[in-house]
Amino acid sequence: MNNTATARENILSNLRISSVVPDITSRKYPVMEYKRWSLQEKVEQLKQKMEAVHTEVLPCSKSSWGRMFRTVVKEKNIEKILYGTNTDLAQKLREMYQQTPEEIPELVYYEKPIEESKDLLFGIDAAITTTLGGIAETGSLILWPTPEEPRLMSLIPPIHIAVLYADTIYNNFLEAMTTENWNSGMPSNALLISGPSKTADIEQTLVYGVHGCKELVVLLIQ
Repeated sequence: MNNTATARENILSNLRISSVVPDITSRKYPVMEYKRWSLQEKVEQLKQKMEAVHTEVLPCSKSSWGRMFRTVVKEKNIEKILYGTNTDLAQKLREMYQQTPEEIPELVYYEKPIEESKDLLFGIDAAITTTLGGIAETGSLILWPTPEEPRLMSLIPPIHIAVLYADTIYNNFLEAMTTENWNSGMPSNALLISGPSKTADIEQTLVYGVHGCKELVVLLIQ
């Protein structure tokens, strides 16, 4: 009986110890935090990693990104391009269209629920979206879907053009989450994208565009 009671007490004691909530505020993440690059190093790191997975990264400036955009749509024969509403990017696209309509494809803005937009999404040549930032360590874009720029804009059109500002490139994922204060609220899905969609069948034949865009183009504004 005594042995049984002692065993029971040992079990209960271990349970009480294991139920104590640890102090997570003092935890450190040295493995996730040790990467620190200069702005130019972050740009080069991200560019190198994204190009390694067949992403086109096109450096440009605030004054030249419009010319780069026009070059891209001409080279890729883009006739219709989808863009989100109520963004700074949308305003700039409309201004470019007013200035040089012959060099800008037809601008189609996303405005209806997905149930009413299927024909539009599957009949468009490309989509252009903003980004929340980038991650140098992994060579990734951060997309933050909103009602104005839903997830499907980067998923369905065969060409996805993403606008990334160099000063929003973070060293690593942890820095992005803490700096942007993700714990205060997140969308239903935050996306990290490094390249166009690719998959392989049982014979290991690589195919692009099955589960997303066939081509990913990044306008990297410095």
